[in-house]
Amino acid sequence: MDGFWPVPDVLTYLAGDWRTERTVRDLASGDEGVFSGTTAFGRLEDGGLLSHESGIFVWQGVPRPAERTLRFLPGATPGTADVRFSDGRPFHDLDLTSGHHRADHPCAADLYRGDFTVLAANHWRTVWRVGGPAKALLLTTDHTRETPTPGTDEPPIP
Repeated sequence: MDGFWPVPDVLTYLAGDWRTERTVRDLASGDEGVFSGTTAFGRLEDGGLLSHESGIFVWQGVPRPAERTLRFLPGATPGTADVRFSDGRPFHDLDLTSGHHRADHPCAADLYRGDFTVLAANHWRTVWRVGGPAKALLLTTDHTRETPTPGTDEPPIP
């Protein structure tokens, strides 16, 4: 598990504001897009988090506003989360107690496979590989905490 940063409680870790940078690569065409924005994880009354991502997505040279909202609810095991779309549909589970987690999400005939890695106290990454008859994509997202956690002595993020 070299290079992973274990997180005892994913909801505590994610709470707050994060800078969000994503590349989206269409593996069939080679086209690439970039999202740049923020993700705010605010507390819900049930102990979960409401995640709101907003920013600008540039695809084929055209910038467009983009946003999404997800709900991170307390998971079945302490320290984990049950991630749901804003309308309540299940998305995936999330367990970062080892610093790394893999989750699958079937979407029609396509499969989204996500790798979640905590790289430092203030930096985590998701890599979604999407495959199927409709899509062949690679989405890599880096999240960097807007206000670093006090007392963390970590090297600058490249």
